[in-house]
Amino acid sequence: MARIAPLVPPYEADVEKALRKWMPPGVAHEPLALFRLLQLHPELASRMRVVGAGLLAHGELPALDREIVISRVTARCGCRYEWGVHAAVFAPVVGLTPEQLEATVSGGSGHPVWSDRHRALIRAVDELHDTATVSGDTWAALAEHLPAPELLEFLVLAGWYRTIATVANGVALEEEPWAVPYPGR
Repeated sequence: MARIAPLVPPYEADVEKALRKWMPPGVAHEPLALFRLLQLHPELASRMRVVGAGLLAHGELPALDREIVISRVTARCGCRYEWGVHAAVFAPVVGLTPEQLEATVSGGSGHPVWSDRHRALIRAVDELHDTATVSGDTWAALAEHLPAPELLEFLVLAGWYRTIATVANGVALEEEPWAVPYPGR
């Protein structure tokens, strides 16, 4: 059970409107528990939505790269909640294979499912997770594949999903019932 309970329907009109902004049009699911949790603090939620939506819908990183980064960050943080949501909703759309998805949890940058580009992303995520920085060698490997705007976006994306993982893990947010189960359960 979550340490702070997300809002449940029926929602007040302003909450309903805010939650609709979080969810893509035509989605059959109830608003995510994370969104309903954040809506307990509407000002914070509105600021977070802008950043999150910007990274998901308006970034320059290719969608597959973005989802590899998100999956690896959330896996390294042990955030079953966010990992499962992205595995269910975004991974199939961007072409992240089941083997790659599993490797975001159990494998490192040396796993054979990764291209050189994706190895560099995984290695950089791991270094950021472990040290809050990226070594010169790893940065050089990333820079072979990503121009400066994408390098900056990568750093913000990795930090953003560490923040999301911290919130979800900190409140012990329960996994969405339709989410992909975390490997090794």
